[in-house]
Amino acid sequence: MSGDPVRLPLKGLALPGGPTLLRNLARLGITSAAELLLHLPRRYEDRREITPIAQLVGGTAGTVSARVVDVRVEKTWRRGIQRTIATLADESGAIEAVWYGRRFIERRLVPGVEIVASGKVKHVGWALQLDAPEFSPLAGSEAVSAGRIVPIYRLTKGLTALTLRRAIRTLIDRLAEDLEDPLPEEVRSRLLLMPLARAIEEAHWPEEFAARDAALRRLAFDELLAVQLELVRRRRRRGHGIAPRIVVDAATRRAIETGIRRGLAPGGAPWTRDQRSAIGAILDDIAGERPMLRLLQGDVGTGKTAVALVAAAAAAAVGQQTALLAPTELLARQHAATAERILGPLGITSALLIGGEGVAARRTARERAASGDAGVIVGTHALFSDATRFAALGMVIVDEQHRFGVEERARLLSKGRGEPHLLLMTATPIPRTIGQLLYADIASSELRTLPAGRRPIRTAIRTSGELGKLWAFVGEQAAVGRRTFVVVPRVGADDDAEEPDATAEVGADLEQAGALGAEAEAERLRTLLPTLRIGVVHGRQRSHDRTMAMEAFAAGRLDLLVGTTVIEVGVDVPEATVMVVMNADRFGLATLHQLRGRVGRGTSEGWCVLVSDSPDETAQARLRAIEQTRDGFLLAERDLELRGEGDVLGTEQSGVPPLRIATLTRAEDRELALVAKVEAERLLDLAGDPRAEAVGLVAAYARGWPVGAAATAEGDEVRAPA
Repeated sequence: MSGDPVRLPLKGLALPGGPTLLRNLARLGITSAAELLLHLPRRYEDRREITPIAQLVGGTAGTVSARVVDVRVEKTWRRGIQRTIATLADESGAIEAVWYGRRFIERRLVPGVEIVASGKVKHVGWALQLDAPEFSPLAGSEAVSAGRIVPIYRLTKGLTALTLRRAIRTLIDRLAEDLEDPLPEEVRSRLLLMPLARAIEEAHWPEEFAARDAALRRLAFDELLAVQLELVRRRRRRGHGIAPRIVVDAATRRAIETGIRRGLAPGGAPWTRDQRSAIGAILDDIAGERPMLRLLQGDVGTGKTAVALVAAAAAAAVGQQTALLAPTELLARQHAATAERILGPLGITSALLIGGEGVAARRTARERAASGDAGVIVGTHALFSDATRFAALGMVIVDEQHRFGVEERARLLSKGRGEPHLLLMTATPIPRTIGQLLYADIASSELRTLPAGRRPIRTAIRTSGELGKLWAFVGEQAAVGRRTFVVVPRVGADDDAEEPDATAEVGADLEQAGALGAEAEAERLRTLLPTLRIGVVHGRQRSHDRTMAMEAFAAGRLDLLVGTTVIEVGVDVPEATVMVVMNADRFGLATLHQLRGRVGRGTSEGWCVLVSDSPDETAQARLRAIEQTRDGFLLAERDLELRGEGDVLGTEQSGVPPLRIATLTRAEDRELALVAKVEAERLLDLAGDPRAEAVGLVAAYARGWPVGAAATAEGDEVRAPA
C-alpha cells in the first residue's frame, strides 16, 4: 500500500460499511485516506470506569458492564415510532435501557450477550433508566466503543458513531506499517515529537489523555510547520523584486493631502492621528526600490479609502498608475465615483473596469489603462484579464483583501514593469496574536480613530418579543427619509447556497423570521410595513440584480433593504441609520461589526439592533461584547477567544494552509508556532542542498500532508480536558 495517504482514495479500500459508508463520508467532505485519518474527534469520553448498576446516579452519565436479559419492542403514542427496551443486569442489580425509533437495536441485542453500555441515566418514576445508551460487545470488532477512552466524532445523517469508529480503526490498522513520516527522526527527537503513525493512533484511540495531548501536539506542529514554510518562502521571494520609486516633494505632498481633505468634506476634514501615521508610513515605503507590502487595517468608518487615495495620488504625481481592486461591482463603482470626485480636481483621471459594463465601456477603460491616460484604474476581476494592460503600473491597492486569493493578486502584480507596490486594506482587523505569528513579515498600519463628525453607532440587543416596537421605530425612521438594513442569517455553506422556500409559512417568531431566508423575510415585512418600499438582496440573485437593488436603496428608491451578508461589503449610504440583524447569535463578531459599520455613515445617529432569543452562553457573550465595544481590534481579539481563528485568519483566501488542529487561542500552540517558524527557516536553508533530506520533507509538506487534507469542521474542538 502506498505510503502517501494524501492521494489514496477511500474507494477500493473495502472499509467496513461499503458504498453506504463512502457516500456518507463524502457528505462530510471525506474522500481520501488522509481526510479520514485527520477527521479528528470533537471530544473524548472516558469509558474506562465501569459503574455497578446499583450505584448509578440519575442525572449523570454512566458506563456499565452487563448481560442482556431480554429485549422487547413496544409501540408509542407517536404514529410510526417504536421504542426498544432492553433489560441489562450485573451482579449488583438490573436497569432498563430505552431507544426510540431505532428498530435495528433489536437485531443487535441478543439475550445472554455481555455488553458495555454508556449513556445518560434518567429518573423514570421511582426507577432509573439508561437513555439511548451507546453499546458494544465486550469482544470483537465492535469493542472500539467499550471500556476505553472513546472518540466522539462529527457525524452526518446515516452515519453512526460505531460505523465511523470501525472504519477509522480499520484504516489505521492497514496503513500503520506503510505510513511514511515526513519528519526525520533527528527533528522529532530534538523537538520531542511523536512519530506520525503513533500520533494518528493516539489521536483517535488514546490509552491515556497525556498520550492524546502529545499526539495532537505532533499533528499541530505539522500544520504550523506547513504554514510557516509557505510564509517564509513567500517572504524570501518578495525580497528579490524591484519596485518603481515613488517620491514626492513636500509641496506636492501638501497639495495632495489638502486636495483630498477638501474633497472629503467642505472646508477640509482634518486627518486623524492614525491617518497621518499611516500616510507617512506608506509614503516612506513606496519611496524605496523594495516593493511595499503593507496591510492597512482600518476599523469601520476610520477613513481607509482616503489614506489609499493619498498613495494613489502620489503615484500619479510621478507618472505611475494605481490599480484599485474591489470585491464587488457595486463597491468598485463607489470607489470609482469617489476617485473621480476627489482626485479629478487634482488633475488625476480615473477609469472603471468591471464585467457589468458594456463591451464599449470596457474597451475604452482598457485603452485608457494601456495608454496611461488613466492614473487610477478601479475594477473587479476584470483587472486580471489578459486583455487588461497598463502603461506604468506602479501600485496595486486591494480593498477587502481577504476576498482575493494569492494567485489572483499575483496575476495583477505581474502586469507591472517591475514589481508594483502592494497595499492591502481590510475592515476586519487581524488579532495581534495572529499577526505576530503568521503575518510578521507584512508591515501593518492601524486606523482606530473615527474622523471628526462621525457619531458613534448605538448598539442594542433585543428579543423576538420586542419586534413590534422595533418595526414601529423603523417606520418612524423611514418617515423622515432614513433607511434600514435587515440582515438574516446566511443559509448554506456560501453566499450562493440555496435559500429556503419563500412560499413557506411565515410566522412572527424569531426563528422563522431569521431562518426562512431573505425573500421570505422581505415578504413578511411588506405585510407588516405596507407603506415602506422594501427590496431584497441575497447570494442566489444575479450580480446585476443585486447591484440594481443596492443602487435603488442608495438612491432613496427603497426605504428598507433585506439581505444576507452580501451587504457586508456594500455601497456607502449616508441616509442608512438602522441595521437590524435577525438571529444575531448565528454571526461571528467580525461579521456583526462589519454589518454595524453599514449604518451611521452620515450626520444622523446610527442604530444597530441585534435580535436573538438564543440561550447559548457563548452566543450571548458575543452579543454583549459587540454591544459594549466599538473598537474592531478589541472585538477581533475577543472573537479569537470565543470562536478560534475562524475566517478572521482568512487562510483559504491568503493561500496559507488553514489551521484545523492547532489553534492560536492556546498558549501552547502559539509557542509551537514560533518553534515551527524557526524550523521552517532552517529547513529551507538546508533545502538548497539537493542531497539534504530536507528536500523531501519540504516537498511532502508542499503536497499538503497532513495539513491540506484535514477535514475537521470549523470550530470543532479536538482537545478535551482529561
